[in-house]
Formats: sequence, structure tokens, C-alpha cells
Amino acid sequence: MKKINRTKDLLNPDKHGYYGDFGGAYVPEMLYPNVEELKDNYLKLTSTKKFKKAFDALLKDYAGRPTPLYFAKNLSEQYNTNIYLKREDLCHTGAHKINNTIGQVLLAEALGKKRIIAETGAGQHGVATATVCALKGLECIVYMGEKDIERQAPNVARMKMLGATVIPATSGSKTLKDATNEAIRDWINNPSDTYYIIGSVVGPHPYPDMVARFQSVISKEMKKQLKKVTGDENPTHIVACVGGGSNAAGAFYHFINEKKVKLLAVEAAGCGIGSGRSAATTQLGTTGILHGSKSLLMQTTDGQVVEPHSISAGLDYPGIGPLHAQLYTSRRAEFLSATDEEALQAAFNLARKEGIIPALESAHALAILNKTEFKKDDIVVVCLSGRGDKDLAAYMDHL
Repeated sequence: MKKINRTKDLLNPDKHGYYGDFGGAYVPEMLYPNVEELKDNYLKLTSTKKFKKAFDALLKDYAGRPTPLYFAKNLSEQYNTNIYLKREDLCHTGAHKINNTIGQVLLAEALGKKRIIAETGAGQHGVATATVCALKGLECIVYMGEKDIERQAPNVARMKMLGATVIPATSGSKTLKDATNEAIRDWINNPSDTYYIIGSVVGPHPYPDMVARFQSVISKEMKKQLKKVTGDENPTHIVACVGGGSNAAGAFYHFINEKKVKLLAVEAAGCGIGSGRSAATTQLGTTGILHGSKSLLMQTTDGQVVEPHSISAGLDYPGIGPLHAQLYTSRRAEFLSATDEEALQAAFNLARKEGIIPALESAHALAILNKTEFKKDDIVVVCLSGRGDKDLAAYMDHL
């Protein structure tokens, strides 16, 4: 077999959907037409004036963009550097997830799909999907792990109020991985009328590229905002948490080719890297195939997926997206990790220093401020991917 020459481009996948050695589309035969239809049309449709106008209008007038770039004065004094927070927590629905769901629902409409399915962990993607489906009058089914339904009850209530049907995933660890499995089964059984909105930069091509493009509005805004407040559109560091990795992909996107900008990706170490209860994929994972793409994932020697653990439902995933796998193996981004306890302490610190309660996912990014050496004149941007309303029960347990 002739060897395919994989792209070395860190930002864009090749025509087969590979970032270096990672990516591709590994799907059941019944889903092949759906994935091919999307692959053949997503760039064409999203580049039209009509799509761009509708997307930009909804981001501005409905989602509330641009989100602020906030100079965290008290946090900056604590760490003796300059820390800015990209306030994705101030988006409608409380997280960056709305950027992607607006884009994908517009695509679904353009493709004539009336039934929308999604998976969710922390519930933010589920809420964002239910929100835009309500706006557009589309049927919405959200799959969510039974364990996550219990620990993210406020978001489950929001989805139901928005008219979505929430279906529990009761197999495996009953978390995000299992919700994704159930969503894929649904898609296999309903290939003709159903559009699957994947919430992160995972899954078969073109999803990783498509989600990264929709989320790239984060870094696009950051460049303009930094230029205005610092005189330079490039910071020294960008910090973002990584589960599948959509907020990190969005925060990194327009800086990936800016080699002087240090990209810091923070995974969930759970109870510790070597504890057997972790979700730090780059530290524990090997190359394999999960949910339709080749990437790094936590697995046994015979290829069985290792159950992940994190106090954060949104980071409780056994793999990372292929873009992030490429950023890790190429050393373009530095991958760090934070434990459950470190994330909790970082969340309480932000709340008491700045009056902002972050999502547990975002708290992992904040936690590495304690682990990284910054200079006094560095410009550090932390992507605050979501707000902490949904995690108040977990926070109350640790007060």
C-alpha cells in the first residue's frame, strides 16, 4: 500500500483529515454517506456570505460576543505577572460551547436536517445545543452519562426546560465517553434525517477541523483585544484546559503559527497521574482509535479503553482531539496537568481574589499558575471557558 504523505501543517488537516499522524475518519459503513456529505460541504457552506452573515449575527446579538478580555489585577499581583482572562463564561448559556452549536445548527439547516442529537459531559454542550435548537425549532436529543446527570443537575434541568430530551447513558463509567457511544448508535440507526453535533475537537473528520474553526472566534477576538490593551496582538502565554479540547483549540487557533507564543494545555490529573483515577491523556495515553478518529487515548495493552476520572465532568474523557495530539507530539504546545484538589483550590482562589466563580474545567487551567514560572512583564491569557454555576454542589462539598 502506498504510504500517504501526512501534512506537517499544525493548523489544518490534510484532505483525509489528518494532523500529522492523527485524525482521519473511522466510521461504520452506514455513517459513511453522512460524514462524506459533511466533509464535502462544510467548507463550501461556511465560506458563503449568507452563512457568515447569519453566524456572525447570532454570535454578536444572541451569544453576546465579543466576550471581554479582563485584566485580573488581583490575580496578577498574586503571581507577579500580567494575567488576562478571556471571559467565555459570559457567553449566553455560560460557556464557549455556544460558538460551535450555532455554527453546526446553521450547517444542519443548510443540509436539510431536522433532528439534532448531541452528547454532553458537564452539560454545557448539551445546554448550548438545546438552546440553539429551541431558537430554530428543531428536535433535540441529548445523551448524557447517568453519573454526569446526577452531578450536573442544574444543566439537565436547563436542557429539559429548553425542550430537549435527555437520555441517560448507563453503560461503562456512565460519563462522557459512554454518552458519545450512545449518540453514535443513535446516528447509525437514524442516518438520513439526523445531524450529530459533536461538542469538541474529536470524532471523525471533518468534526475536529470544523469545531476548531467555529471556536477560533475566541483567539480572533483575543488578538484584537490584546492589540488594543497592550499594543501587541500576541501574548507570551495562552493557557486553556483540555478534555477533548474545543476551548483550547479556539484559544490557540490564531496563535499556533506564532511560535513565540507559548501554548499551555492543562489536562485533568484527577487523583494523581499514577493513581489509576486520572484523565491526563498525554501522560498516560498511546495512539489508538476512539469515536471515529486516530489520536492519543488511555487504553490497556490489548486496546480496551481505560475509564477516566476527573472531578470535572467536562474533562472526564479518555482521549484528546487529533489537533491536540499533533500539538503535543510536535512540542508546539506544552501539556500540563492539575489534580482535582488543585483545581478546587484554584477555583476558590479566583472567587475570592476576583469575584468570579469558574467552571471546574476552567479551574484546571487556573491551577497551573502555581506551577509555572512567569516573568513580571509576561502577558498571560487564561481561557475562562465556563462559569461555575453548574459546579456549585461540588464546591459546596469542599467549603
